[in-house]
Amino acid sequence: MKIFYLLLLIIFAFFIVTFSKFNDQAVTIRYFYLQEIVVPAYMLIFAALLLGVIITWMLGVVERFRLNRTISKQNKIIRDLKKELRESEAPPIIEAPKKEVPPEQ
Repeated sequence: MKIFYLLLLIIFAFFIVTFSKFNDQAVTIRYFYLQEIVVPAYMLIFAALLLGVIITWMLGVVERFRLNRTISKQNKIIRDLKKELRESEAPPIIEAPKKEVPPEQ
């Protein structure tokens, strides 16, 4: 399995290098009256990709916390209902063992 991950990493690194090599044209970024920034096209694309990954990760973390809170509430309701069920059911009837009378001969 480690070899598979290493192979994927090598393929991904090759993709990054070749993508960067073929997309090194300068791009000017202007936003209203702020200073103009000149960056290579691949840097702009990677920055947008990284920003998307970070935003998606943050939304995933928020969703996970929300789901964990919901699960905790549901588990508490289950515990309370089980406790209520145990309290409302009749106690078990334990019969004393009957003494066997030996047959008369």
